[in-house]
Amino acid sequence: MRTPLTLLVLLGILGYGAWWGYTNVLKPIPPLPPTPCVSVPVKKGALSASQVTLNIYNGGSKRGLARDLGIRLRDRGFRVQSESNTAEKVGATVIVGQGAKNPEVLLVKQFFPGSTVKVEPGRADHSVDVLVGNNWNWDKHFADKAKTTLPVKAKTVCLPSIPKSSAAPEG
Repeated sequence: MRTPLTLLVLLGILGYGAWWGYTNVLKPIPPLPPTPCVSVPVKKGALSASQVTLNIYNGGSKRGLARDLGIRLRDRGFRVQSESNTAEKVGATVIVGQGAKNPEVLLVKQFFPGSTVKVEPGRADHSVDVLVGNNWNWDKHFADKAKTTLPVKAKTVCLPSIPKSSAAPEG
């Protein structure tokens, strides 16, 4: 009497294990956690545009807006990591960063008068997102003459790490 009961219990455990394994194999792979920021020395007491990593998102229906903005910001020295569309509909320009008073956010905000800052405290890499939408107007919403440096009192700031392949040669 014990053998059939033991066999049923073992088959139940085996069936549950097969079901659990099958459902977990089919689950999507979770995204990698963001690379935490690294302490970067501040040269000459100022954060420069070349130290800031941006992601630009078009939250409207105007085609090519993120790409055009990416070109302008690259011309000013920023490291533009990506230009893409977003499902989030945006009216006014939104700057997204780890903290509203962080130097990288303040430097980017200088280029976008009238923009709002959205804080994402969990943004471990300290990159900055710029979201633009249908209300975008180059004359009103982009400060062509904004400074590409921001005075910083700290000796270091926490910024995204630069992969070795894209790091600029020192000299």
